[in-house]
Amino acid sequence: MNATKITIQAVVSADRKKVWDYYNKPEHITKWNFAIDTWHCPTASNDLKVGGKYSARMEAKDGSFGFDFEATYNEIVAGEKFTYTMADNRVVNANFKELGEKTEVTITFDAENENPVDMQQQGWQSILDNFKKYAEQN
Repeated sequence: MNATKITIQAVVSADRKKVWDYYNKPEHITKWNFAIDTWHCPTASNDLKVGGKYSARMEAKDGSFGFDFEATYNEIVAGEKFTYTMADNRVVNANFKELGEKTEVTITFDAENENPVDMQQQGWQSILDNFKKYAEQN
């Protein structure tokens, strides 16, 4: 079990149902699940149930690099939160808190040991910021 946990957060100007749907439905995930514009997420699948699998392909648009992000759900409270374990056994907790007409999204995840913590935090925050922008504009 990793001791270092990283938390990222964004307040999205949309109701919690929309934010939940846009965060979890594959047809939306492929539109926002990347940190920078030179990358994209060409495919995603999400079996949103305990024991279900989440999978997203993330790759550079020029084809120079890519990877599959995969996880298995441990806990789900529909519309509010979920926990999943990534393929390398790191755990991610996602919470969706209603703030009137806005929704606070908080993601806490176990840090990996290959990259500096600040780099991991910035990368995941960039993806969450991209999600916020997508959800607010669509």
